[in-house]
Amino acid sequence: MMPSRLLPALGPRLFRTSAVVLCAGLLLAVGCKKEEETPTPEVYVQAAHPEQGSISEQIAADAMLSPLAQAAISPKVTAPVKKFYVQRGSRVHEGELLATLENNDLTAAALDNKGSYTAAQATFETATKATAPEDLTKAKLDLAQAKANLDLSQSIVNARSELFSQGAIPGRDLDTAKAALVQAQATYDIAAQHLDSLQKVRNKAALENAQGNLESARGKYLGAQAELGYTEIRSPISGIVTDRPLFAAETAAAGAPLITVMDTSALIAKVHIGQMQAQQLALGSAATLTVPGVADPVPAKVSLISPALDPGSTTVEVWLRVENRKGLLKAGTPVHASITGRAIANALTVPAEAIQVSADGDSKFVMVIAADSTAHKKAVTLGIQTAEDAQILSGLTPSDMVISTGAYGLDENTKVKIGTDPNAKPDEDDKPAAGTPDSSAKQPGKDADDK
Repeated sequence: MMPSRLLPALGPRLFRTSAVVLCAGLLLAVGCKKEEETPTPEVYVQAAHPEQGSISEQIAADAMLSPLAQAAISPKVTAPVKKFYVQRGSRVHEGELLATLENNDLTAAALDNKGSYTAAQATFETATKATAPEDLTKAKLDLAQAKANLDLSQSIVNARSELFSQGAIPGRDLDTAKAALVQAQATYDIAAQHLDSLQKVRNKAALENAQGNLESARGKYLGAQAELGYTEIRSPISGIVTDRPLFAAETAAAGAPLITVMDTSALIAKVHIGQMQAQQLALGSAATLTVPGVADPVPAKVSLISPALDPGSTTVEVWLRVENRKGLLKAGTPVHASITGRAIANALTVPAEAIQVSADGDSKFVMVIAADSTAHKKAVTLGIQTAEDAQILSGLTPSDMVISTGAYGLDENTKVKIGTDPNAKPDEDDKPAAGTPDSSAKQPGKDADDK
């Protein structure tokens, strides 16, 4: 038993020790109670079941609008511009006269060649209808006369031979008749040869010579006419004049563009896509173009699919035609094209933002919500992907609850709750703009009404 004299000294110390033990016990009890009452944190997300529906592959590419047809018209002769009939922006039709060049010298040359051509025509007519027939007729008459002389000389020789055999005439008369027969035979042979040469060679050569001279004169005349025609600049297509660099009286150089005409009633966007994507397309496939300055997408259609790969990029060139009757679109405008490729009628799809890529980049997955409201990763195989949706080939069922918004960075087994966090601060976009009254702010006069 402790002595009574020590009790006064130990009293305060014992009280302090008891107080410390009591406080420690109270703090421990409070701490344990707090740990037990702290709830597991929940993350608010947006989620939905995969949907069954149609999805189409969208092939995206950049392009530049080109005119349906374009003609940079260049003169073939160098001459000053006499007159322009159009301005930049003028609408023209095929064959319309756009400008004329100075052509006095060419007009004179064409007139000179026309005269030569007319003379050649007259010579040809004379050769074919007068000279050649006359020569042929004369040769035939000469041959007939030579034949008559030959027959006469032959009959004289026959008669004198008979008389000579009877001793009625001297031999000298018979010899004279024979000499005349030889001469008549030679004359006949010459006439026959002359007629034959006329019929086979000479007459044909004369006609061909006349024909050649005529064709030569005609060619020179047509050439002079063509040179003169080159001074009239006409449009080969219908469209709009987009460029006219010179003014009247300035010299237009041969081969240099004088007027440019574009057919912009329809425009062409030429895109280059992969071979596998091009194989899914067909002429007439639907497409849309996003054009700067135009609010809504512009509809277009596939009008050409190149039958060969581009040797440099190994891509396929595809033309998209867009109608432009009102002229709202301009050639040379850069656009973003989206072409509708293959389509799946009954596909299992999820929002595109639900798809995540693994750290190694080799696989893709989504976050799904289990029955205990925890998030779990599920690997998926994708098919067609668009900006809004992605086709799921394997890994999900229609009953799965897929997190579409808020899944990025979630750990496995994280507690989630579908909805909007009531304690979340509004985004900057949700704040009222400058000068716009806040709905929560008190309006003037409201305090007075409240009072």
